[in-house]
Amino acid sequence: SEGEEEDLDAQLRIEGDFNRLVQNIRLAEDSSAVGVLSKDWDLDIEEQFRDDLRAASGIGKRRKKHHGRRPGVVLSQQVKALIGEGNQAYIDGKIQESIRIMQEVIRIEPRAMSAWSVLANCHHDLGQPQKALQLRIMGAHLHHDSEEWERLAKESRELGFNQQALYCYGKVYGLDPSNLNALWDRAALAKEIGDNRTAKNSLLALLKRVPHNLAVLGELRPILIELSDLTLCAELYEAAFVHYMATFPMGHGVDPETGQEVSGGGYSLMEILVLADLYNTMGDHDKAIPVIRRGCRWLQGRGAQKLWDSCEDDREYDETDWRAGNTRERELLPGKYPLDVNARHRLAIARIKVGDIEEGMAHAGIVLSQDIVDYAPLFVEIADAYFDRELYAQARPIYEMLGQDAGTSSLHVLLQVATCYHMLGQLQDATEVYETILSLDPLSNDVKMRLAGIYEVLNEPRKALDLVYQVIDSRKRRPRDAAVDTHPADAPSSSLFEESVIKKKNKVLSKAGRLTLPELHELERKKEEEVKRGYLLLRELWPKMLVLHGADGQDLAEREWLLEAEKLVDMFRETRNLFRTSRSNPFRGMLPRKAKQPVQDTEENEDEMASRLHLDLGKLSHDRANESGKSKAVDNFRGVTFGNWLRLFMQYAFLLTKRGKYELADEVLSHILISNAYVDRQSQDTIRLGLIACATHAQRYTAVVEHCRKFIVIHQFNNEPLRMLCAFLASGYRATDSFIASTLQKHLFREMRLCDAAVHNRESLKWNAVSRRWGMSKPGEVDEGVEDEPNPEGAEGDEKTSAPQLPAKDNPTIFALYGHICLAGKSYQSAIFYLLHAYDYCPNDPMICLGLAIASMGRAMQRQSDNRHHLIAQAMAFFTRYRKLRQADTVESDEVEYNFGRAFQQLGLHSLAVKHYERVLEIVERKTKANPEDIGLARETAYNLSLIYVTTGASALAEDLYRRWLTL
Repeated sequence: SEGEEEDLDAQLRIEGDFNRLVQNIRLAEDSSAVGVLSKDWDLDIEEQFRDDLRAASGIGKRRKKHHGRRPGVVLSQQVKALIGEGNQAYIDGKIQESIRIMQEVIRIEPRAMSAWSVLANCHHDLGQPQKALQLRIMGAHLHHDSEEWERLAKESRELGFNQQALYCYGKVYGLDPSNLNALWDRAALAKEIGDNRTAKNSLLALLKRVPHNLAVLGELRPILIELSDLTLCAELYEAAFVHYMATFPMGHGVDPETGQEVSGGGYSLMEILVLADLYNTMGDHDKAIPVIRRGCRWLQGRGAQKLWDSCEDDREYDETDWRAGNTRERELLPGKYPLDVNARHRLAIARIKVGDIEEGMAHAGIVLSQDIVDYAPLFVEIADAYFDRELYAQARPIYEMLGQDAGTSSLHVLLQVATCYHMLGQLQDATEVYETILSLDPLSNDVKMRLAGIYEVLNEPRKALDLVYQVIDSRKRRPRDAAVDTHPADAPSSSLFEESVIKKKNKVLSKAGRLTLPELHELERKKEEEVKRGYLLLRELWPKMLVLHGADGQDLAEREWLLEAEKLVDMFRETRNLFRTSRSNPFRGMLPRKAKQPVQDTEENEDEMASRLHLDLGKLSHDRANESGKSKAVDNFRGVTFGNWLRLFMQYAFLLTKRGKYELADEVLSHILISNAYVDRQSQDTIRLGLIACATHAQRYTAVVEHCRKFIVIHQFNNEPLRMLCAFLASGYRATDSFIASTLQKHLFREMRLCDAAVHNRESLKWNAVSRRWGMSKPGEVDEGVEDEPNPEGAEGDEKTSAPQLPAKDNPTIFALYGHICLAGKSYQSAIFYLLHAYDYCPNDPMICLGLAIASMGRAMQRQSDNRHHLIAQAMAFFTRYRKLRQADTVESDEVEYNFGRAFQQLGLHSLAVKHYERVLEIVERKTKANPEDIGLARETAYNLSLIYVTTGASALAEDLYRRWLTL
């Protein structure tokens, strides 16, 4: 039979769900069973949703592919034996052993029903009811018992697993479509957790089993309205209306639930009003009118009087005297029938909206004769109906009646009254009402624009312009909409489903925003005074900070200065106008005139009105009216010049670095570096020098190298950045590590190639207008010096600098620098090569000669050296040349003597080394007589000389050196 086929089809679907779950569990090797089930069962909810649609609509039923029940699974002997062992272990109280055996059974044969049952009992005995419930649900897929599914649904609901309960209720309905309680419980649960879609489908399926049930319709109606499915809701109520009229033609019948005779057999006036409201809301007023007329006639027992349907008007419900204030008892003319005031109200709305004004006014007059306090909502809806039909003369007195009583008045009523006055030409009255509304709601832009329009008509452009600018200011501070997702707290975590239901709340606009333009000007004036006072205080405190550290009041003044400076620095950094996206636009003040930008339709109307009003005034009195003009750049911010601001930033950063807060100092200066107030080259170089100074003090030599590379890139073919690099990385292990870094070495090599090409092969260079640098122009050659730089700042600043002049002769500086980098990295052969290039270009530089001497001696000490004696002789020759150039003034130099002693010490010629070291100490002794602080290279010399004394056994001499030069 058809019922058996549907039952078999439901069982096959459940078994299919089970097979799909098991297959996915096997595929998910690293996933837990709960995680896999959660994922896959969520997909199955969509399948259940489609099943609900089929059940509710009666279409799209599954085709029957099988006409007999499939036999149960045949268990192998191995599985049967394991099941027996697992059962015995459970009986013996060996829970863990039983779990292990039953899991193995399920792994071999997932369709073994007893294994799921025993496994669930084991977890229940272990005090894990949630896990046991999950296992029983898995096993229920194999039993096809609707009562078991219902029990599982109730248990899931008790544990708070609502989605899981909905799934189980769905299986109950699939196996037993006659179980209406399960459908009802499912709908109630879905409605409770806000799952309107599932509630709708369940109630529709329930309505299919009990057609036209008013209780079900009552539950379904708010859900359909919330889902905006008014059409379906109206169809269901219309079908029920037709059904009850046919079932109870006399307009009354026995209620099946109470057994009492009721009006309409249960389909009362309330349901008729609901149906009429649905049609009126959807705009189907032609349908609402016959519903009211036929429905009320049927409830009055006059359903057989079909003749009234042929009348286009509503004469059957006319009354004799419906004027307001009539105290006489109303009498009906012969052949007329009463009509409930609520039904008459719906009929009036429909008549007015459909265009049958005279008939609608007749019904509206009867409704309006009622007490306004009791029927205020009906009054408002009738007035709105008149208003929508542009019958302002009829709507105005109703709104006025409502506005006279505090209990019935509202902002909507006042706004409608003002609009009616406006449309009827009573502009003064409209102005008074609009001003009253603004006193109640000062933020209403719509009211302001309407009032501005009236002022414009009344030839009061100044008042109108003020309102328009208030609206323009308001639109600038509209916050962005935000959708808030809320997740229920303490959601259960052991369900087979995602139990958290995400609800999207309506987007709400915040009322907070920026001030109006006059208020902004006043606020800016106060801030400017605050900045001037703060800067004056800093200038007064600065001299007190320059006294010796630890002096009376110095530390207090420094702390006070830092606190006040921090306020000013934060104020500067938080000002958006000083940090524009485009660097080509300098700072033009806090309230500059802006260029006109495209706006939306509403904003265009506001701007157009502002323009008209300006023309009426004959001048452009507001700053923003001249939107096409551009302000000139300013050289100060809030009364303090940018030069003084920059000096403040430098002092603040240096003090922070001195106090051990280098990171904050670097952040401040790096932020100021991108300000539009300092786009010129001089300011950029000054800030970057400050960054280098702070990094050097904090021994952050990586940052020093980075900023020096910026200088080298920006100031191409200039030796000063190279000299700066050498000065900032003068000595120390950390500085040496940064000096020999591969990135710096590669960068300098590229710069060296460009310098060489500029002298010997100018045709290979090409000016890059974007980066403002010379680069290689040969095919396949690129100026990697720019590409390698993060944010290359050759294009920095607002200066349209021309191309720098190409060098006319070879530059020994960069070759010497690169050679010394190779020397520090112990690449002596490469160092000799590049230092010889530098020597060719500048043979009279003692530093180059010293570097060549050290490189030659270092190469001689390496195993790869092919002629050590030649290299030693070459080193001595360069040492001699170095001494000659360094002692050109015939004055003895401790530096020269030290370097000779160090060279002889490395060669193992200790006697010659001691001679030069002692000469250094003699020179220093003479210097200390004139200046005790000038000890030159005495300590380095004493240390090296003591090593020689110790290795040669002259410990007493070494001890004398320790006491004289190496004791603190």
